Amino acid sequence: MSSGIAKSAVVKNIGVLGAGQLGRMLALAGYPLGNRFTFLDTTGNPSAGIGDVIVDPNNQHLAEFLAKVDVVTYEFEHLPVQLVREIEQHKPVYPSSRAIEVCQNRVEEKTLFDRLGIPTPAYRVVESAEQLEAAARELGCPVVAKSVTEGYDGKGQAVLKQPEQAGEAWNAIGHAQLVVEAFVDFVREVSMIAVRGRDGEVVFYPMAENQHVDGILRYSVAPLPDLDASVQQTADGYIRALLDELDYVGVLALELFQTRDGSLLANEMAPRVHNSGHWTMDGAVTSQFENHLRAIQGLPLGDTQAIAPTCMINVIGREGDNAAILALANTHLHRYDKTERAGRKLAHVNILAANHSELLEKVNTCSTLLPEAPPPRLSFSIKQ
Repeated sequence: MSSGIAKSAVVKNIGVLGAGQLGRMLALAGYPLGNRFTFLDTTGNPSAGIGDVIVDPNNQHLAEFLAKVDVVTYEFEHLPVQLVREIEQHKPVYPSSRAIEVCQNRVEEKTLFDRLGIPTPAYRVVESAEQLEAAARELGCPVVAKSVTEGYDGKGQAVLKQPEQAGEAWNAIGHAQLVVEAFVDFVREVSMIAVRGRDGEVVFYPMAENQHVDGILRYSVAPLPDLDASVQQTADGYIRALLDELDYVGVLALELFQTRDGSLLANEMAPRVHNSGHWTMDGAVTSQFENHLRAIQGLPLGDTQAIAPTCMINVIGREGDNAAILALANTHLHRYDKTERAGRKLAHVNILAANHSELLEKVNTCSTLLPEAPPPRLSFSIKQ
């Protein structure tokens, strides 16, 4: 381990594939560590607004990018796997291309979950509208149909309330292969964030409860006041199995459903810092962003303990009354320097409180200051 830490001293220049708000927050966490950042944007629409950004939608400037960096990571997994493999021939890449390959393909992801004994909702893989209709009848509606690739923030998905909607859903999604999942009668959506270092050390953040609206995350709360320790330990075991199987380095997120009997069903994983971990920027001893950078540089991982009950609120589409938001005690605003646009993530707010009752009051107040924030409906709040 000591040799790994010694080698990490030469890691100064971090290359990031992607140039959005996650890369921006990685850089903000890395500057105190003495890191410099170069972003390789393959979309032609960078928004990081920080560091050195190389816009390269046609893959013409890879050599320039490689010459500037010591180690490479990514903030967006929808990248050409071949590009990542090519970079791996020249520079260390964490997490590896294998992690991207699995997370880009829902069939491979489900197969990995099955192999590791991580339970998931019942599913079928279909390749035609007729197969989709048959799967809907077999699994029982409602079902969720998802594109095997390229789906995120609710994109590439359709809910079938009746099997007869299969043709419409198939055409709307427009992919050659879909995963069809049985409806889960869940109590809440939760997520796990964990970090694995280059030496195999793993640390876990407290589980968060998430509320989505139209497929986009709106609220995340951690830690949870009513979470049985055994449920957290089960989730820790699931995500550790994934980290070890993939020989993973960095932050991994695992989204799950918690059912009425307390059991967990895995939904999907993301090989990067994650929206549901933004609460850690102000609510944990070490943020997910700093811990990701520690991991990929071979540095010791930081404490993941929560400082206080914390809620993250995504600011979507339009900015809120920022002055009024900042007037709330123990409230932190993180803006992404983006222009307003329907459905676009513009910022997030982290709210801390002494207890969960106070936290809910502050979250409700804050939601009224955001033009497109629905009232929070979090499972533990309903019980109070």
